[in-house]
Amino acid sequence: MEQEFTANGQFRSGENGVEHILRTADKKVDFIVYPDHTLAYIHSSMGYPAIYPLYPVEVRKPVQAVLMDLDGTSVHSEDFWVWIIELTTASLLQNPKFELEAADLPLVSGHSVSEHLKYCIQKYCPDKTVEEARHFYFEHTHREMQAILVGKGRKNAFKPVPGLKEFLLKLKAHQIKIGLVTSGLYEKAWPEIYSAFQVLDMGDPKDFYDAIISAGFPIRKGQVGTLGELSPKPHPWLYAETARVGLGIDFSQRHSVIGLEDSGAGVVSIRLAGFATIGMAGGNIEQSGMMPLVSHYCRNFEEVEKIIFDS
Repeated sequence: MEQEFTANGQFRSGENGVEHILRTADKKVDFIVYPDHTLAYIHSSMGYPAIYPLYPVEVRKPVQAVLMDLDGTSVHSEDFWVWIIELTTASLLQNPKFELEAADLPLVSGHSVSEHLKYCIQKYCPDKTVEEARHFYFEHTHREMQAILVGKGRKNAFKPVPGLKEFLLKLKAHQIKIGLVTSGLYEKAWPEIYSAFQVLDMGDPKDFYDAIISAGFPIRKGQVGTLGELSPKPHPWLYAETARVGLGIDFSQRHSVIGLEDSGAGVVSIRLAGFATIGMAGGNIEQSGMMPLVSHYCRNFEEVEKIIFDS
């Protein structure tokens, strides 16, 4: 959507070389278009926006590395985490019958926990705080994850995406490095991928992937947290760190790296890190308005394989 100003008022269309300002459908990103370059202004409901360059990308073969999102791309789990957000909001409202609306779904997936909770607070319970919401969120998360790890809890919470095993093994056979990237905190992300690997009979994910990165550990009273709530997708740092630090791929070789994502926030994250993006169907890429940022859009891993391996 064409805009006159960026959300912070810093840039104006038609002034100081700015040709256009475009806002995504989910209102999370403003693209500031100049004749020879583009900037991306990332909104933040937590009060910490940021501006990054949007680099041109291409796919150069042979592909050296594939960076893969977890939720939705590798494992079907979005329904579970939306349910946790719903439980959290219900707790804040003291209304166990509360349900999210269909219009909420693109805004309670793909970003950080705090961004999701902030959205629900603003819409449903503006008298509450993110801190109160995080208390309930982690209470529900801890209870449900412990139940799942012992074979109880919500059934079919984490299901491997069809074709995942065959795709991963083919990448390995061609000596292509594989990085797993998630905005999820470790305590929610690790049981997901571990559970999926047990279903697929693939052993320990730490022994398979060349690098795995999550949003770390939450800040809690009496415990040490890690950076992760203000810097995850759509910011570039998770993908950039996985490729540069985890896989040892220099920025100058970025065109030989491909990212796979099913969320609009993830697509932006990959692009801002400087990599070509393959969008995966089933997420919110189309609804969030991020289709112009993907190099390809695939329905399954077989279609992804054709892009990587066909000459």
